[in-house]
Amino acid sequence: MYIRRQEEHVWIRIVVFLCLCDRCASQLSYSISEEVNKGTVVGNLAKDLNINVQELENKDLRVVSSYSKTYFTVNLRSGNLLVEERIDREELCPHVARCSLKVQAVLNNPMTAHRVEVNILDINDNSPAFLENTYSINISESSLPGERYFLPVAVDADIGSNSVKTYKLSQNEHFSLDVQSGGEHGVSAELVLQKPLDREKQSVINLILTAMDGGKPPRTGSLQMHVNVIDVNDNIPTFSKSLYKVRVKENEIPGTLVIKLNATDLDEGINSKILYSFIKRGNIDPSNIFDLNSETGEITVKEELDYEETPAYEVRVQATDQGTVPRSAHAKLLIEIIDVNDNAPEISVTSLMTPVKEDAEQGTIVALVTVSDKDGGNNGLANCKVVGSVPFKLKSNYKNDYSLVVDGALDRETTSVYDVTITATDEGTPPLSSNKLITIHVSDVNDNAPRFMEPVINVYVKENSPIGSVIHTVNAFDSDLDGHAKLTYTLLDSSPRNIPVSSFLNINSDTGDIISLQSFNYEELSTFQFKVQATDSGVPPLSSNVTVNVLILDENDNNPTILAPYSEHGSVNSESIPYSAEVGYFVAKIRAVDADSGYNALLSYHLSEPKGNNLFRIGTSTGEIRTKRRMSDNDLKTHPLVVLVSDNGEPSLSATVSIDVVVVESTAEIQTQFRHVPIKEDNFSDLNLYLLIAIVSVSVIFLLSLISLIAVRCHRTDGSFGRYSAPMITTHPDGSWSYSKATQQYDVCFSSDTLKSDVVVFPAPFPPIDSELISINGGDTFTRTQTLPNQEKLRSYIERPLC
Repeated sequence: MYIRRQEEHVWIRIVVFLCLCDRCASQLSYSISEEVNKGTVVGNLAKDLNINVQELENKDLRVVSSYSKTYFTVNLRSGNLLVEERIDREELCPHVARCSLKVQAVLNNPMTAHRVEVNILDINDNSPAFLENTYSINISESSLPGERYFLPVAVDADIGSNSVKTYKLSQNEHFSLDVQSGGEHGVSAELVLQKPLDREKQSVINLILTAMDGGKPPRTGSLQMHVNVIDVNDNIPTFSKSLYKVRVKENEIPGTLVIKLNATDLDEGINSKILYSFIKRGNIDPSNIFDLNSETGEITVKEELDYEETPAYEVRVQATDQGTVPRSAHAKLLIEIIDVNDNAPEISVTSLMTPVKEDAEQGTIVALVTVSDKDGGNNGLANCKVVGSVPFKLKSNYKNDYSLVVDGALDRETTSVYDVTITATDEGTPPLSSNKLITIHVSDVNDNAPRFMEPVINVYVKENSPIGSVIHTVNAFDSDLDGHAKLTYTLLDSSPRNIPVSSFLNINSDTGDIISLQSFNYEELSTFQFKVQATDSGVPPLSSNVTVNVLILDENDNNPTILAPYSEHGSVNSESIPYSAEVGYFVAKIRAVDADSGYNALLSYHLSEPKGNNLFRIGTSTGEIRTKRRMSDNDLKTHPLVVLVSDNGEPSLSATVSIDVVVVESTAEIQTQFRHVPIKEDNFSDLNLYLLIAIVSVSVIFLLSLISLIAVRCHRTDGSFGRYSAPMITTHPDGSWSYSKATQQYDVCFSSDTLKSDVVVFPAPFPPIDSELISINGGDTFTRTQTLPNQEKLRSYIERPLC
């Protein structure tokens, strides 16, 4: 190791020495190509230095240099300078036109140095090369033909003719290559645009640039070129369709996707970013109904859709790119709304002819009805009908137009207002329906005559009632209305006892008040009958009649009247009785009558005698005066009696009669003007025969009268008594007859008194009520039945003597 270091020091000193002696020694020059093989002879140093080959070993010929490599060596046998290492000119002398290796040939004994310069000749051992494997160039698609673009220069380590001499470009339609020679600065190339670029057709153009040197054969190097066509906003967005059609149900909820628009832009980057928007046309703003996502193009439902309002929407949409100068495109979107059955039919009455006369004929038009349904198709088809049982029906005119016509008889008095319900049902699924209530008023026509509540009216009037008083108010009613129901009352004149009824009665034509024109006297006229007519104001007027029976009610306005033989006014009557008269001896019988009737004619008899006189008594109902006890010596011979006859009226009226009863010793002295002795005869006397004949005669007459009365009543034109049943005549054990019907009864009574017979007939028009006991003039009693309206107090009727 130590020895090696010494040798290195020696060589260093030699090199330094050579350098110092460089200009002093001779110089040899050789040329050799680079990359020759090892051992290649560069030149013969021995010959060129004029050294004998045999001396070379003694002179120790060596080649020394400052290079790190030993490129050359000397063959001491031949003296040749040989290549020891691979020589690469481009490594030794990069980018230098002339390249040489300078070494020293050193000889010893004496030491001399000779400079040897070996010129390294270039060979074409390097291909042209670009600094980059790929090269990208950005060219706007808006560039015009003829524009030039610098290209990278290829590098070739060789020089001279072996360096880059030219460039070639791969075949294409857009670019050409302009190769320019720069002399000693080499060759350069420019890319020339021959044809306009279109990024949308070809966004990247791949080219190969080839550099060629001048070697033989030439060597080449290539470069991958990527021409990026820079986009300009030269394309408008394009919709996938110019017309979009879509169908949406009208009941879709907000947010439902309607359609997603699709527009494209052949540009790129910001030029191809598309934003969607609605185009407002006139007063129609689609954004009020639909939402449009400006980035995705999704259109969704915003508000509720209504087919009935708008069955379809024609929407204009716009797609706009985001270029510096934005470009846009338009498309039409037709949104058809699909109808669902969400609307019930609507019924409208276009013309209502009301009121309708109640005598309207069938088929008379009452109203015009129109049915409409906003839905479409079957959803909009509706069937219409009248609900319920009413005298009306629907008649179809045209499609959804109907006429409501009369379909039955109308009667305002039965039904004045009809609520007609019309139902319309569509044919949707499910079907919807609606109702319409039409109120139809029926107007009145004069088709009803006035009516009285009763066919016969019984009016009870007290006798002696004041003139001008209202004895009764007749009321009739008319089912018609207004003027048709306004009634006028009139009296139909009749002549009871040949006296016109208008002479003692009047009637208020408006109110129906029957007014007396004179005072009535029951004793003169107890009953009469007339008719009242009620007439309406229709055209023509209608009328009806009612029979009015006026019954005069008796007032106690007559005093009792004493009958003969005690009737002489102011006279004193005298009766005689024997002293031997027994208890109950008949003295006299007072007879009296009262022109009044009923209780007013019910008489009672009383004695007005001095105090302490208890010899006589009188029957209160019979008027018979009899002794109460036997005579005594203390009794007076003459007994003045005052008989008071009182009726049962309120206030009670009375009459008196004076009788002097004279007591005689024997019956022969008794003289009477007219007596009825209640002594029962054992034999059938002439008086009894006369009485029987009288009774039979009266009965026959009465029976004939009844038969005539029945015949007349059955044939009356007004038929007011035709409703009564067949009469019945009944005899009673007391000798009275009764005549009765279903609503009438006649009681006939005969007095058993021999002086006179009273026939009392109770008239027919009065129905029966409670029984009462009635006393007739002669003291006989009987029962009769009578009914008064409203359960009034019992009133008796006519009681008159027949003879």
